[in-house]
Amino acid sequence: MPIVTVSLAQGRTPQQLRACLAAVHQAVTESLDVPDASVRVLLTEVPPTLWSSGGVTLEERGRGGAEPGGAAGA
Repeated sequence: MPIVTVSLAQGRTPQQLRACLAAVHQAVTESLDVPDASVRVLLTEVPPTLWSSGGVTLEERGRGGAEPGGAAGA
């Protein structure tokens, strides 16, 4: 039974999330040739305050690209 986990930042519409679930499900069933009922897709939305890259959260980037330590980025 394939289990696929997708993590993404919060902020998408319910319709977008449903479309993502359907597309991932279809890709797995087709690529692995498995029955629909055997595929599990888990979608986790992460708040922008808990998602970072390079030490800067998505929330900080949205506020103007603050850098680690509180300095404003260019």
